[in-house]
Amino acid sequence: MNIYVGNLPYSVGEDDLQGIFGEYGEIESVKIITDKYSGRSKGFGFVVMENDEEAKAAIENLNGKTVDSREITVNEARPRKDNFSNNR
Repeated sequence: MNIYVGNLPYSVGEDDLQGIFGEYGEIESVKIITDKYSGRSKGFGFVVMENDEEAKAAIENLNGKTVDSREITVNEARPRKDNFSNNR
């Protein structure tokens, strides 16, 4: 399951997210989205977990949790919408 993690402090790295979500099960991948010019975190990312039950437990337990004084948002990632088709 692909999990969206939002409102991340800029100090949190992919290794940090791996550690936070790793408590709930096997992590397939972790990706923090960064600005392509500055390389700085945009404050959100994605965690992919193989086991849906473990992913649901992570979402339930981590949504609203405080990480470095910021309350993170954790939910199942929705498919990205194609912005071009909406503008025609």
